[in-house]
Amino acid sequence: MTDFNPESLASIGPKEFAQLVKTTPDSQIAEVMAGDARTKILDEVFNRMPTLFRAEKAGNTSAVIHWIITGGAGGASDTYETVIENGACTVTNQPAREPKLAMTMDPVTFLKVVSGDGNPMMMFMTGKIKAKGDLGLAANVAKLFDIPKA
Repeated sequence: MTDFNPESLASIGPKEFAQLVKTTPDSQIAEVMAGDARTKILDEVFNRMPTLFRAEKAGNTSAVIHWIITGGAGGASDTYETVIENGACTVTNQPAREPKLAMTMDPVTFLKVVSGDGNPMMMFMTGKIKAKGDLGLAANVAKLFDIPKA
């Protein structure tokens, strides 16, 4: 499968998705993520987060994380909220709580992070990811999820 679109995304697992991100040129991902499919793709990725959450790694972690994905139509950003508490992870695209951590990145960087195709610490160091708030939490977010490897 080589077609990067919401329909194919809905029918594949995390490992296949990771492979798709890895093999799709950044320019093509950026183009798709600047179009009509953006919201469907982001929703699909965020809706999977609770199923990939590793409660045993979270322990008693309690955190609200805002993911701010830039590069939308007309320069708009989309903000999703991940809440980790009581050994569970919930996600909404209607942020309502004060974040302990807010991370801003473009859609290509975001998809590379969630598909295991990029090193989040290097992306932070090189300015591809901007983080505000609990940087210790930022350094450990990836460990809280079963991120596929392509």
